[in-house]
Amino acid sequence: MNTATDTTHCDDLAKALEAFRDHAPLIERWGTELARRLGSGARLLAAGNGGSAAQAQHLTAELVGRYREDRPPFSALALHADTSSTTAIANDYGVQELFARQTAAHGRPGDVLLLLSTSGASANLLSAAERAHRLGMTVWALTGRSPNPLQLGADDALCVDAPVAATVQELHLVAVHMLCESFDRAVESGAVADAGADGTPAADGKPGVVGRLVGRARTVGRTPPGGPVAPRKGQA
Repeated sequence: MNTATDTTHCDDLAKALEAFRDHAPLIERWGTELARRLGSGARLLAAGNGGSAAQAQHLTAELVGRYREDRPPFSALALHADTSSTTAIANDYGVQELFARQTAAHGRPGDVLLLLSTSGASANLLSAAERAHRLGMTVWALTGRSPNPLQLGADDALCVDAPVAATVQELHLVAVHMLCESFDRAVESGAVADAGADGTPAADGKPGVVGRLVGRARTVGRTPPGGPVAPRKGQA
């Protein structure tokens, strides 16, 4: 019996990870910009197919819920998650309109559309990118090797240099977590001033929506100085 362990998958991931490190400044910039936009009332829309759909929903869950530390929720929608809408659109308009129609429904100028694709060639994602640009949205893409159509159709793209789709998806998850870390740092700093959807800070430099939300979250449930102490759970 051959008891040798095949580590090819791990080896491919380790090799791709070395090149992936060069994308850290881009991910940091995305996280900071996303905090500015969402903190000013904009929204993140995310979409992908198959495993990439799971990655998109992972990201939106971290933003609406939390990544590590407690903080206010932010508006983020995974477009594939509404099964009634997706099946109705696919049935009535075709699969190519699956995300484009939802982008038209939910997207607004200044919102961000993040599209994930290992091939960078999914027709329904390309249609969504085109629709988002018509609405004045910003399009970011997480793809596999460049060049690819989705990279060229996005305002900014992170292209993972790996030959296997599984490796690309694994590094997309790393990118998602790094994006959340950058986002949370920007929120925690309270440096995001009141801004328009384009992220331009206010001239007065006063704490913006994000800063106020963080301050409110820190005080929720706390007893004010000199106030009565609430009974613990189980105590009368």
